[in-house]
Amino acid sequence: MNNKLCVITGANSGIGFETAKALSKKGAYIVMVCRNEDKAIRAREQIIENTETYGIDIIVCDFAIQSEIRHAAEVIRTKYDQVDVLINNHGLIASERKETVDGLERTFAVNHIGYFLFTHLLLNQLKAAEHARIINVSSAAHRGGTFDTENLQLSSNFSPMKAYANSKLFNILFTKELANRLVDTTVTSNCLHPGVVASNFGQSGKWFIKLIYTLGKPFMISPVKGAKTSVYLASSDDVKNVNGAYFKNKMAATPSKAARNADYAKQLWAISKKLCGLQIG
Repeated sequence: MNNKLCVITGANSGIGFETAKALSKKGAYIVMVCRNEDKAIRAREQIIENTETYGIDIIVCDFAIQSEIRHAAEVIRTKYDQVDVLINNHGLIASERKETVDGLERTFAVNHIGYFLFTHLLLNQLKAAEHARIINVSSAAHRGGTFDTENLQLSSNFSPMKAYANSKLFNILFTKELANRLVDTTVTSNCLHPGVVASNFGQSGKWFIKLIYTLGKPFMISPVKGAKTSVYLASSDDVKNVNGAYFKNKMAATPSKAARNADYAKQLWAISKKLCGLQIG
């Protein structure tokens, strides 16, 4: 990974932080794309102290806001000619249904559209690399997700966990459709379940989500272990030519039936590009 450029979203805490630290140790140059600049600065200082490497950049972006996603991508395009690895890792569980400034349900906007738009805005930089990898952090929670074009953003029957499960399903559908469209390039697209990780992730939900998350922490894995599959997909020669797969514990796994539905993937792609205003195929 020496001198390879790795862009990692949500890199200031949890598995994003551990992924950034592990890849930095392997010699990669890290671009941390984070919502909170102060937390990102502290995370960068910790990584430098731990790894004694200084190749870490910070770009601030709230993935709930499309204009900020576009700005962050433009900064990267201006500063860097190519991107070797893009890890879409950011995410949230919204405590209630709220819409963003772009008129999208917040969980859908951050967890899916954030991945979709940011990836497309960096595709030329990824294609400029000799062999580039796109890695989308999904979750086994996708098995509780459903695909309903009439209620994609849960305008009815909203629940925090349902919105989250749907977004993780969408991550896999996006990964697979993107992989199909990258077949004739040197870029691959894969996704993963990191495990149930003990981090601060669940603290953004309602009190009962926080309670369940807190009570379950003793049975969860550490962020270090949760980052292992992301690091593996970013750096291992074993998966250099693997495209469109879903991984768990550094092994290819079979996602839900809905996640394997090619028609769903195509429909989601068409809807997403309209919501982003992208002029793509």
